[in-house]
Amino acid sequence: MQNGRHVPLMRTYAEQVARLIGRIETEEAGAVAAAATLIADHLARRAGDGERLIYVYGPGGHSNLAAQEVFFRAGGLVNVSAILDEGTLLSGGALRSMAIERTPGYGRVVIEDNRLGAGDLLVLVNAYGINAALIDAALTARERGVTLIGVSSREHADRTAPDHPARHPTGRNLHDLVDLHIDTKVPVGDAVLEIEGVPERVGAISTFANAYALNVLMAAAVAELAGRGVVPEIWRSGNAPGGDERNALFQDRFRGRVRWL
Repeated sequence: MQNGRHVPLMRTYAEQVARLIGRIETEEAGAVAAAATLIADHLARRAGDGERLIYVYGPGGHSNLAAQEVFFRAGGLVNVSAILDEGTLLSGGALRSMAIERTPGYGRVVIEDNRLGAGDLLVLVNAYGINAALIDAALTARERGVTLIGVSSREHADRTAPDHPARHPTGRNLHDLVDLHIDTKVPVGDAVLEIEGVPERVGAISTFANAYALNVLMAAAVAELAGRGVVPEIWRSGNAPGGDERNALFQDRFRGRVRWL
């Protein structure tokens, strides 16, 4: 069969993805549990104007997908408020996105523009954990008293040269700046498949890692709340039976508070 020669490639990629997710499952279980408890504690305390929000920001081209993965998502917490700043979105241009994520000071503007401060909780997610916009976002959030959860690859950050052009001027890493960190184990270079005759690896893996880490974190937070007798509100797919009716019960409460809803 003509397509048979692709089966080993598909199997290898599936094995690589499964291996990475398996490492997160076994090696980061404690970090996920601690971060889930932090989120549950946060949501269990109602703010003066209603339910508390969980802000998620993924400054960096494809890292923005991670913030979108758990925002307005079937089976996801209604309280998630993704920061979908257009600066690093690929829809504005890939090269523009990369230039902005490397611009010192940009992350500060985003955090200040979204008015994050004491009492807020922010999940910062980035495949490599080093770019200038990300580090400025973390530093600014810390200055303003925001509780921080980081999701990134420690290996990739630690093995990236201090003078790499993507780095923040301080050379700092996300995992050193947050209250709790979940290590996604993404290898240097991201791509994991080698094909004979092709000089570069193919098959990036960071989106799988980010999506798994964030979804399991939110699920663990829901389980933690349920264990306390608190039933959080969860989005149902609008394409599922009763989805629109179910979501209408609470979406008006969050519209206006969740900036991109």
